[in-house]
Amino acid sequence: MNKLTPLVKSFQNLTKFERRLLIFSLTVVFLSFLCSSQRDTVTVVASLIGVTALIFVSKGDVLGQILTVIFSLLYALISLTFHYYGEMITYLFMTTPIAILSIISWLRNPFEKGKSEVTVNQLDWKEILFLLFLSGTVTTIFYFILVHYHTNNIVFSTISITTSFLASYLMFRRSAFYALAYAANDLVLIVLWILASIEDRSYIPMIICFLMFLLNDLYGFFNWSKIRQRQQALKNSFFEVEES
Repeated sequence: MNKLTPLVKSFQNLTKFERRLLIFSLTVVFLSFLCSSQRDTVTVVASLIGVTALIFVSKGDVLGQILTVIFSLLYALISLTFHYYGEMITYLFMTTPIAILSIISWLRNPFEKGKSEVTVNQLDWKEILFLLFLSGTVTTIFYFILVHYHTNNIVFSTISITTSFLASYLMFRRSAFYALAYAANDLVLIVLWILASIEDRSYIPMIICFLMFLLNDLYGFFNWSKIRQRQQALKNSFFEVEES
């Protein structure tokens, strides 16, 4: 029973709106799977896990990172089936390892001891410049790898790598802007899976999946902005009490 306690607490911490958003997202994804003429179990399972992960990430809850690792592995497998090697390589060798590192980082930086909410971080301009340089380097390296493996839709696959890396790094560093980077990535992936669905309609649920991801990531940015303001206000009040 004790082992289940953190999981139960994570669900209990969801607001009414967040529970409704989660139920709505899961329902839409599952219905898209049922309406598909070619039902792929791995695709729907990955989609359901991914949507669930995002709602907890939007809370700054480490459970979201754990679910992200599972989603990334399944999504890499799905991408492989359509020869989206960029997506496969990105999620298998970049998103998954960074999500694992994020679990460690988030566990080490709770806002309050014993609570699941992570401390929101703000990057300084030096780190932002470093991130932009690193993103450019990663994109360039991966582009030549994608060309070598004759990746489908090379332009969008390359853009996806850039946005995925930015999002993963910002998530690892606990920045609220991770959500905007992921929202940009969602838009790219919607285009990629529309192109894939033109050839194989069984991938239509992936389009619906990333539409729900986009909705949840936009909420994630809104909620992290609120969390950051609340945490900053609590820190300021704490310092005022100490000084007095």
